[in-house]
Amino acid sequence: MPPSSPPPKIFDRALGLSRLDRAWGRAAREGGADFLLRRAADELAERLLLVKRRFALAADLGTPGPHAAEVLASGGQVDRVVRLGPTRASLGAGDFFGAVADVERLPLADGRLDLAVSLLALQTVNDLPGALIQMRRALAPDGLLVAALVGGDTLTELRQSLTRAESEVLGGAAPRVAPFVDVRALGALAQRAGLALPVVDLDRTTVRYPDLVALMRDLRAFGAASALADRSRRPLRREVLGRAAAAYAEHFSDPDGRLRATFDIVWLSAWAPHERQPKPLAPGSATARLADALKPRP
Repeated sequence: MPPSSPPPKIFDRALGLSRLDRAWGRAAREGGADFLLRRAADELAERLLLVKRRFALAADLGTPGPHAAEVLASGGQVDRVVRLGPTRASLGAGDFFGAVADVERLPLADGRLDLAVSLLALQTVNDLPGALIQMRRALAPDGLLVAALVGGDTLTELRQSLTRAESEVLGGAAPRVAPFVDVRALGALAQRAGLALPVVDLDRTTVRYPDLVALMRDLRAFGAASALADRSRRPLRREVLGRAAAAYAEHFSDPDGRLRATFDIVWLSAWAPHERQPKPLAPGSATARLADALKPRP
């Protein structure tokens, strides 16, 4: 069987991690735009409360900042928490054992973790199926993975406005906003990675900004400026940025003039396989007919 080809290089990982490290270095001095992480951390806490289980060892894999680890430590369900942060600055200081590691090359032994969580880290990996496979291998049988990715229609307004502006001003558009994972695709990727009982859903929030510059400032503060491998190396021309701002205001503004920005967080919950987990029924094994179930009651 011929060896599989490497995944396409969508993101310049070195550039993305460098920007993330600078952003978190600034955040330590000046504060940063971590509203999406705080929202994801609050949602993580609520989701874990629904799991009636205690976890001996949990790991936060790749989350920038301490948000996920703090949820794990304060929830009363986890005995020990470890962190693998994406960069030194984003790892920061804290009471957890932590190290810098790449979620595409996790330094974890097989079957060690009872719970793995990852918040807003997997949307910029080049090999998402490979990262999910590594997380599944690190889980003990019947261990739980909870991951949140930026996905769906995130920043669709910015994408459309920049594309329209560059096409009108320059006669063509370069990719400026990263592609994001689709809700339906993530469940299939989890199954492909060998995870069991995947559940995928989407949490959408709309943030309003006074202007396009404020939105782009927040993206830089979060370390989320475009790190596409196939990006244009030229900075945005002033005419393009001005036309993009006008297009954004024309198509995506509220009556008070503020601009809408969509952020979709796609959630995945799945388990490492175990024999005691429920299995789907085999085809033809049903004991009741659908037609009987749909009959009106007398």
